[in-house]
Amino acid sequence: MSATVEAVRAFRERLGLPGLVDVHTHFMPERVLDKVWDYFDAVGPLTGVEWPITYRHEEEQRVALLREFGVRAFTAMLYPHKPAMAAWLNAWSADFAARTPDCLHTATFFPEEGVSAYVRQAVESGARIFKSHLQVGGYDPNDDRLDPVWGLLAEAGLPIVIHCASGPVPGKHTGPEPIARLLARHPRLPLVIAHMGMPEYTDFLDLADRYAEVRLDTTMAFTDFSEQMCGFPPGDLGRLADLGDRILLGTDFPNIPYPYEHQLAALERLGLGDDWLRAVCHDNGARLFRLDG
Repeated sequence: MSATVEAVRAFRERLGLPGLVDVHTHFMPERVLDKVWDYFDAVGPLTGVEWPITYRHEEEQRVALLREFGVRAFTAMLYPHKPAMAAWLNAWSADFAARTPDCLHTATFFPEEGVSAYVRQAVESGARIFKSHLQVGGYDPNDDRLDPVWGLLAEAGLPIVIHCASGPVPGKHTGPEPIARLLARHPRLPLVIAHMGMPEYTDFLDLADRYAEVRLDTTMAFTDFSEQMCGFPPGDLGRLADLGDRILLGTDFPNIPYPYEHQLAALERLGLGDDWLRAVCHDNGARLFRLDG
């Protein structure tokens, strides 16, 4: 583990960064995380690719590791897979943020009765980022019950990291088309497209071109692991440079099948320059969450 700490420190020091801002890390109640890890343990039969969890540690050790890596702000990406679960997750996450000051207070939701009320409560209690997982939740983002939620979050300017693309396996409501319909109704919605929209990279870059508040996170994109399954199209590399102020570092820690520093190395080898790396790995997130006042 010390080799990873040293590698990440060397990356930060070379770029002169005060730290990293990682918008896509997972913390959730232990019994929920255990089920997530069970899924990844069995993901081989689903995708044909083994997915060992590199950082299968207790919560306290995982927080300590991120701090050792120099991550100055991270998230507790958590998500329901059924009704009557999101409000409970939000209560857990609020407590986690209260006892973990470098974690951005994260909340979530599900299309169900009462969703507007508990999302408003989360906003009023200080939530700074939301998570939506269309693949796991199996819901349409255009469900009528969510329309007030999207409106509220757009008005509040709170980013929503949304797993809406079809990787690693497609879902009933994944892909660019449902998101295009959502943004047509809520063009100011600050969506953060998880995993760079893998594998529909080009379609989600198109949406970012069209909507100024759409961002993308780098989670698992460009790594050796992902490139062997669904490589980023080389013809779109220049578009990453053009959108450099709207791309955010995400890693999927702890649920990654390689060391943390590999995500950083994968970004560096894109060859888009140090200014781009500084923006993606720190400055864009620091500005979005006003980390420096």
